[in-house]
Amino acid sequence: MDRLFANGTVNAAQSGEGPPLFLFHSLLSDRASFDAIVPQLETSFRTIVPELPGFGLSRAVEGGLEAVADRMAEAVRDAAGGASAIVLGNGYGGFVALLMAIRHPDIAGKLILADCGAAFSEPGREAFRNMAKASREKGLEAITDVAMRRLFAPDFQAQHPELMQGRREAFLRTDPTVFGAACDALAGLDLRAELGLVKVPVLVLVGEHDEATPPPMSHELAAGLPRAELKVIPDCAHVPQLQSPRQFLDAMKEFLR
Repeated sequence: MDRLFANGTVNAAQSGEGPPLFLFHSLLSDRASFDAIVPQLETSFRTIVPELPGFGLSRAVEGGLEAVADRMAEAVRDAAGGASAIVLGNGYGGFVALLMAIRHPDIAGKLILADCGAAFSEPGREAFRNMAKASREKGLEAITDVAMRRLFAPDFQAQHPELMQGRREAFLRTDPTVFGAACDALAGLDLRAELGLVKVPVLVLVGEHDEATPPPMSHELAAGLPRAELKVIPDCAHVPQLQSPRQFLDAMKEFLR
């Protein structure tokens, strides 16, 4: 069931009963990337899967990634209703969740940061600058193959044509203006000096073969956080919850207790 939060600006699917658990999607995907794990999670949690600002029915926000993080903090407070929340972010959603926790230290009791980091290498920054430029000049269609490669290895794509068709269609529904602004924000992001502000327990997850946010980024992130543990998910890339839902859920099981 969809509901609106943060004064009607953030649209989210909500299901299940229990402590609130938020799932923030990646830039190259959408909230459907969590569909395979929600049925399991909603047996123990009130699972809330928002569309991030500018995606789906959620209203875009001006002011860069900081404004996105502030909007999502408002949505989390609204939806959690005073209860201690767990926030899981994948990729772009992980960066939003991390920045939200830095700017709003009381927003969550636990964080799960999957396939993100605190800062990109220069080649990583250049990749975002190139995607932003190409999308503005030629449209999202021009970078769809690049986007899918950042999500999944070629072998996985070849073995799962129906899933890939759905992922391509989801990516092409992205607002190009929102996509370009997010790429620009990620190209300039560096949160390493602020990681010490995150005092809550954090589980850092990363797919072994993630090319979009390579494992060294997650190692650096976990090392910089005061209360973090790191788990590498074998044989997975940038969206392990789609590629291997059971492994992803197993990796979180102890942390969610």
